[in-house]
Amino acid sequence: MERNIGFKERRYIEELRILTKSTALDCVIDDRFDRVIYVIRPGDMGLAIGKKGDNIKRLQSVLGKRIEMVEYAETPEEFITNIFKPAEVVRIERGAENGPLNVFVKQRSDLGIAIGKAGCNIEKARILSRRFFGSDVGEVLLIQEEV
Repeated sequence: MERNIGFKERRYIEELRILTKSTALDCVIDDRFDRVIYVIRPGDMGLAIGKKGDNIKRLQSVLGKRIEMVEYAETPEEFITNIFKPAEVVRIERGAENGPLNVFVKQRSDLGIAIGKAGCNIEKARILSRRFFGSDVGEVLLIQEEV
């Protein structure tokens, strides 16, 4: 899937590389929620976050925006699971072709975490799943797993 990375996004990716020695595969500037979302190369999350989140704090002060990071994964299911962390995703079921991706989370508290404040996490899942998997993924729906 072709992703269009503009000048500003490239600059932010380079800033991340300089500050953290980690590699971002993509960067989304989300003005709606005043944040920058980095998609980090698998295995680089520890480097990107830093001890006690120090690298994220430094990046936030340099860029003046909230920083969020998601570890990339090859399959839509693994990637979606990473997007919703720390909420515990129990399973993901695909609807019919181009149908919704039903994401089941464990508990009511995890549902709140997965949705995020004002829906910011569900929006992040929609943006990134479309960006990386395009028409392979339809809508992303969150469902609380019945106990």
